[in-house]
Amino acid sequence: MTMNYQGYRAAILHYTHAPASTANSAEPVAHYFADGLLVVDADNGTVVACDDAQTLLAQYPKLPVTCYDNALLTPGLIDTHVHYPQVDVIASYGEQLLDWLNNYTFPTELNFADPAVATDAAGFFLNELLKNGTTTALVFGTVHKGSVDAFFTESEKRNTRMICGKVMMNRHAPEGLCDTVESSVADSQALIDRWHNNGRQLYAITPRFAITSTAEQLAAAGELLAANPGVYMQTHLAENLDEIAFVKELFPERKSYLDVYDYYGLLGERSVFAHCVHLDDEDYRRMSETNSKISFCPTSNLFLGSGLFSLENQPHPVDVSVATDVGGGTSFSMLQTMNEAYKICQLKGSSLSAQKAFYMMTLGNAKALSLDDNIGNFERGKEADFVVFDLGCTDLMKRRQAICKTLDETLFSLMILGDDRAVAETWVAGKKQWHKAEGHC
Repeated sequence: MTMNYQGYRAAILHYTHAPASTANSAEPVAHYFADGLLVVDADNGTVVACDDAQTLLAQYPKLPVTCYDNALLTPGLIDTHVHYPQVDVIASYGEQLLDWLNNYTFPTELNFADPAVATDAAGFFLNELLKNGTTTALVFGTVHKGSVDAFFTESEKRNTRMICGKVMMNRHAPEGLCDTVESSVADSQALIDRWHNNGRQLYAITPRFAITSTAEQLAAAGELLAANPGVYMQTHLAENLDEIAFVKELFPERKSYLDVYDYYGLLGERSVFAHCVHLDDEDYRRMSETNSKISFCPTSNLFLGSGLFSLENQPHPVDVSVATDVGGGTSFSMLQTMNEAYKICQLKGSSLSAQKAFYMMTLGNAKALSLDDNIGNFERGKEADFVVFDLGCTDLMKRRQAICKTLDETLFSLMILGDDRAVAETWVAGKKQWHKAEGHC
């Protein structure tokens, strides 16, 4: 039987043997091939092999091969916290979190009652992700059920592995953005039944944050999570000091902001809490015990003045992923996000290596989403999502790369100087979905 295998030849980097926690200072194991070859089964969109080019060419002598010059090929990038309805909120001036939500975000999200608005925004958003080399993301919709249907419909067209959820929000928001306990459960369950594990689509139960859900709605979210094994839970936690104070007013009986979510059964292996800038030792202990995850959002934390997250020196080990958080964040680019993460680490007295950054953007984020059996590296049988970086994408990048002497220097300059211009191609399950010269496919 003739196999429909395709080869892609370039410098290739991927990681295996993830550390027990991204809080662990030990570097993951890098597999780097200066002249590498990725072999993909084009029929089912999975990885066949990844190794030195000469080794694999001897094994597959008739393999059709696409060659890339001055390029680095890595697994597709992964974003663990981002709001697709906020594409038109990005770069809104001059507010911190709560005022920013009221003045910019909520008015924008009201428009998503219109399915045409949701479909347009979802298509634009997914194309922007692909343009930036991101092939998987954990995504917020709006309170409207149709916003999630629109998102998954557009994702299904591109065959991207995406996780999304309808926001549950029944107070402290405009009337048009508030659901009820009953409607939020009914809508979420209907979306789970339709979309979770439908192809590459996955569902996340999504209470926006404790401020916008009553105790009854948070309890209902916990019950939904327990009743649907394998679904995700995403929300915000301890992003802003005023936010934390408001949560304390609303839930005076709870020990902490995290304890609110804990009490209602929302912690666990597939629970991802965005920001977590202001946690105490007890919060870290409880997150570690429950294997809950943190999503570090550097550009958003800086832009909204929320604070500086400590990536290192955690009192208890918790998996930390990294995310753009558009539109509080300022870029769809995971490269630019890691650029800002590096600076925050510098200010906090630690140093984020380029190797750790590229690990986090790929296998580390896949592990945080419990998807490392499917994506994140080029082990045989994994889904063939990958990105081709152009190391000469700008004059400055080309000049800097020409004097890089080590892989670490190459990666670091790409991380600091790179953005969407560095993404030459993005491939999803073995099919090209973005080409810089042509746009989306």
